[in-house]
Amino acid sequence: MKKRRVFRLLLKFVKNFLRNQCIMITIDDYTTMKCSVNVDISQNSLLSSILYLFYNMNLLKACDNIKLRTSFTDFINNVNILIYKKFMKCNCRVLSEIYDRCEQWSKTHDIKFLKTKHELIHFTRIFKWFNMNIDVKLIKHQINLKSNIRVLRVQLNFKLKWAIHMHYVEAKLVIKQKIMQTIIKFT
Repeated sequence: MKKRRVFRLLLKFVKNFLRNQCIMITIDDYTTMKCSVNVDISQNSLLSSILYLFYNMNLLKACDNIKLRTSFTDFINNVNILIYKKFMKCNCRVLSEIYDRCEQWSKTHDIKFLKTKHELIHFTRIFKWFNMNIDVKLIKHQINLKSNIRVLRVQLNFKLKWAIHMHYVEAKLVIKQKIMQTIIKFT
């Protein structure tokens, strides 16, 4: 966090939050003595989300490169890499290069990327002009091309049409409607 020039007050808050924590338990009239506890930040904590952004900032910098025409979206621990060039083979080569940078970062931070969460999709409205069947071959595995993916609960398809997302929303609404009808029956 110091590297990112975060305010000293925030640094102090985080340090104090993580150390010298004590707990006392009271049940009815009985109270225990103060005991020190080691505080871990759970993934459900709001602080966890903020700290993770600082933690993976170098990873995000590796994904954001104007010369390679790459950018990213980031939401907590979901990073999406966008490459915007005209040729699919070039995009896949650049993606492979960016992925190598991400792998280097993961080794220095003792993190493993879940291979099952890797998804590849080529977006275009004029798909007849491009070879849309190109997969990405990485050092340790291959990412197969998909026609639809989900990014932060939004369903996207390679043609950039919203019909797939509308079907997803409609299916969710049917489930919610059945739940509401069941609740109304019993009230």
